[in-house]
Amino acid sequence: MKNNLKVLRAQNNWTQADLADSLSVSRQTINAIEKGKFDPSLPLAFKIAKLFGSAIEEIFIDESEE
Repeated sequence: MKNNLKVLRAQNNWTQADLADSLSVSRQTINAIEKGKFDPSLPLAFKIAKLFGSAIEEIFIDESEE
């Protein structure tokens, strides 16, 4: 699944570690999500969306709909 997580993180001047700490996950989890190697659980996706004040659909892009 594609996502805009890296862009949003950069706009806030956060490192992967900063974002990981805010979400109570590992930096490796953030790295894997950004690279599209791992899809977050629904609860984690909601936490990410809430943190950035965005809808889940604005952060995560379903490639099957493209």
